[in-house]
Amino acid sequence: MFDPLRAKTRVLLYAGLAFLFGVGLASGMGWTAGMHAMPALLEEPQVSEAEVKPALDLSDAFVRIAEEVTPAVVRIQTERRARTASRSPLEDFFFDRRRGTDPETPTPPQISGGSGFFISQDGYVLTNNHVVDGAESITVFLSDGQQYPAELVGTDPTTDVAVIRVDGSGFPRLSFGTSDGLRVGEWVLAVGNPGFGGGTQLDYTVTAGIVSAIGRPLNLINRELQRDPAFSEGNASWAIEDFIQTDAVINPGNSGGPMVNLRGQVVGINSAIASQTGYYQGYGFAIPIDLARRVSEDLIEYGQIRRPWLGISMRSLDALDAESAGLDRVFGAMVQDVTPGGPAEAAGLRQGDVIVRLGGEEVARSARLQQLIALRRPGDEVAIEIVRNGDPRTFQVRLGEAPINDRTAVASAPVESEAHTVDRLGINLRELTPDLADAAGFDQRARGVVVFDVQPFGPASRRGMARFDRIAELNGAEIASVEDVRRELDRLQPGQIARFVVDRADGSSRIINIRIPS
Repeated sequence: MFDPLRAKTRVLLYAGLAFLFGVGLASGMGWTAGMHAMPALLEEPQVSEAEVKPALDLSDAFVRIAEEVTPAVVRIQTERRARTASRSPLEDFFFDRRRGTDPETPTPPQISGGSGFFISQDGYVLTNNHVVDGAESITVFLSDGQQYPAELVGTDPTTDVAVIRVDGSGFPRLSFGTSDGLRVGEWVLAVGNPGFGGGTQLDYTVTAGIVSAIGRPLNLINRELQRDPAFSEGNASWAIEDFIQTDAVINPGNSGGPMVNLRGQVVGINSAIASQTGYYQGYGFAIPIDLARRVSEDLIEYGQIRRPWLGISMRSLDALDAESAGLDRVFGAMVQDVTPGGPAEAAGLRQGDVIVRLGGEEVARSARLQQLIALRRPGDEVAIEIVRNGDPRTFQVRLGEAPINDRTAVASAPVESEAHTVDRLGINLRELTPDLADAAGFDQRARGVVVFDVQPFGPASRRGMARFDRIAELNGAEIASVEDVRRELDRLQPGQIARFVVDRADGSSRIINIRIPS
């Protein structure tokens, strides 16, 4: 008779014996030699929180700063005509700077850009000039994914500062600190929104480091201006370079982003790196925010800079200069030349004077003097302390306005002729007289209209129009008077192109196309 219980018991017995046989076989062959029980993992802190509390507080501060700052940092995308490389990687300090070009070689548009940050709730954005310079269109991307077309408010290539604006309100904005009190060794954070595009979006980066040095005169902006045929050597000399150096990691795309202190206040604008590869190698540089803020005020209020002017050329001292001047240490700016009729000459400054203080602030080097002057406005009166032949003296100087813009340049024109300014293009026109024709290098019998001055950094200057170009045609119409120029320009709307044919004193002729700005 079949017994189900007994059958089940027999099956279980055979299974148990088979299992034991299998374990024994596996053990005998070494199959189980590497198997161990999972140990209990230690999760308790090995250093007490009290012992590392300062570091934890600093870490929490970095987190809070990042949370507060990044919403106001934007990605800026620009479209411009592509340019071909013309310099070595070592020279390419400006990491987003477009390269040299042959304007007559047709090339596809180049998409590039950098970072920026809101300084007002109504859409003003501060960034680098080299991020937006030459852009035909500008787009701003916010942290919430929204994007806006932006308009260029103004640029200052001599400080590498620019202001753009998007329409809207209620944008997050950053708080301004001061760069004047920065100390070497102070913690700073560099924030950027590079957004490289493609499959590697790096929308926000926050890096920490210290202020490595202040007052670095790198001669970067001056070299960039000298490479641009639209700028003369005299215009390039207006460059102000007093960079903050940091070891916070700065890489391509971070141009124009804020450098902030531990209170979340902007103390600089990330601008450049020193590198042989084009990427970070330990040396990052930022524009002092005190200078950038002053420049942005002019750009927003006037659309261009109004640079205070002392009227000297100068250089920093070395040990031999300091000894000769009777100084007990190396500091100050030596006056190399005094501009005739300028504010310095009027106040009594001379060649060889060593400027040691301006407005009570010590002048450590010539770049510092440039910055101290640039922080003021034309017409301000300042006390300048000098050392002359070992004797200290103080002069009161009323600062003039630098002849960077056409209205001041024309004011000192030596040739008598009625001036006509065309603000939209940044040119000053005069009708040729025999004296003016002779001064410009033309035959005294030449007539017509000559460009008497070109506003540096203006639309005409950027396209290569130069002083003493004689306008022969504009959009196919012959030009005989200033009114002819105005009539033809009045027919054009913003965005349309004015096609000039100009003659030069050497007998050459040239076509210059200029887009009418808004």
